[in-house]
Amino acid sequence: MTDLLALTAELVDIPSVSHNERAITDHLERELRAVPWLDVERIGENLVARTAAGTGPRLLLAGHTDTVPPNGNERARVDGDVLWGLGSADMKSGVAVLLELARTVERPAVPVTYVFYECEEVAAKYNGIERLFGERPDLLAADAVVLAEPTGALIEAGCQGTMRLVATFGGERAHTARAWLGRNAIHRLGDVLQRLSSYIPREVEIDGCHFREGVQAVLVEGGVAHNVVPDNAVLTVNHRFAPDRTPEEAEAFVRGLLVEADEIEVTDMAPPAAPSLAHPLLAGLAERVGEPPRAKLGWTDVGRFAARGVPATNFGPGDPKLAHHADEHVERVELDRAYGVLRSLIDEGVQEPA
Repeated sequence: MTDLLALTAELVDIPSVSHNERAITDHLERELRAVPWLDVERIGENLVARTAAGTGPRLLLAGHTDTVPPNGNERARVDGDVLWGLGSADMKSGVAVLLELARTVERPAVPVTYVFYECEEVAAKYNGIERLFGERPDLLAADAVVLAEPTGALIEAGCQGTMRLVATFGGERAHTARAWLGRNAIHRLGDVLQRLSSYIPREVEIDGCHFREGVQAVLVEGGVAHNVVPDNAVLTVNHRFAPDRTPEEAEAFVRGLLVEADEIEVTDMAPPAAPSLAHPLLAGLAERVGEPPRAKLGWTDVGRFAARGVPATNFGPGDPKLAHHADEHVERVELDRAYGVLRSLIDEGVQEPA
């Protein structure tokens, strides 16, 4: 088997910040088109490689090729059994595992679709999975999905929803020397910010997975000049909500925290996905991992598949807590474990009941 740590280092050294994935997609396309048992199609900077071999339900394995901007960690550095570098955990290690599976498993027990897609780290309108659903949904047809997101080679099931709300607060301008003649819009944020900072995260357990919600003020805008009472302030809030809440319920909750605002607009929303491990392929994955699944606290493209009725989960090498950090790294043992579990699932497929 290929040295997966070295393969990941090779991918890390191909820059692929969001919107600039052409070089890495070209590289992956050359590798995959050389594999005789794969049918490969490219849509923009998205690659889909499918096997014809195998029977029964189709398994889709997906990984995004983009990274966040570099932070002094552009180049791969291998130190023993650890690889350091941008995207090493999120998620070029997962991409390396999928690439190696695609080019080495000639006769899978179940049909497999491998998807390498663009723009996961940026706004949803650019997302490669969403583009494929819009332009070529046939390429994503599957019975179960595994996203190779960094999970430490354990299962992180489902995902929390995410919502961004922008609240506007009005006021009245005045000279700061006679501030009582105006109304300070920024000061109107005081009670709201206090309410947000004292929020106790709601926690809920679903199918054995522990979810922890969050509400954070993430951006404040306001002010006119150093000697003017501001007449406008804008607060952006991000809410992460568990799969037992609908987007409508989550929105109503946050609006209740922003009651002083004059106007509230939802500018972005991605629905949550409940843990979904009942499908035989995903149950087989869980059995091979051998440890209880955890909740995925962040949002992933599992939500896109779940919204379309396709069971999906997160499983891949790399520590999710290291994603987007300057000291991002991945360990060889996680790469080998993730590959071994997925290889076993593909080789053996769904076991028929006795």
